[in-house]
Amino acid sequence: MKVTIEVDCTPMEARQFFGLPDVEPMQKAMLAEMERRMMAEMEKFSPEGLMQSWFSSGTQGVEMFRNLMSGFLAKSVPGESGSSPAPGRPK
Repeated sequence: MKVTIEVDCTPMEARQFFGLPDVEPMQKAMLAEMERRMMAEMEKFSPEGLMQSWFSSGTQGVEMFRNLMSGFLAKSVPGESGSSPAPGRPK
């Protein structure tokens, strides 16, 4: 024997029927706090924020940035000394 029961109600009505608490105000507060924190952290990753963090330590930051860029360039140019060829390619 097969019995099918169809209940037509909204999620809010179902929560109230089962005695579950209304979490909507808490969800709104949590989402607002998450959005506030995300927006504050996003400012650190703006171009201005990145440049400020890279160059804030004076010449040490400039030197680190120069070494980083020269490392990228050395790896991208084949045949440079210090760079290893791609697997399967002769030197």
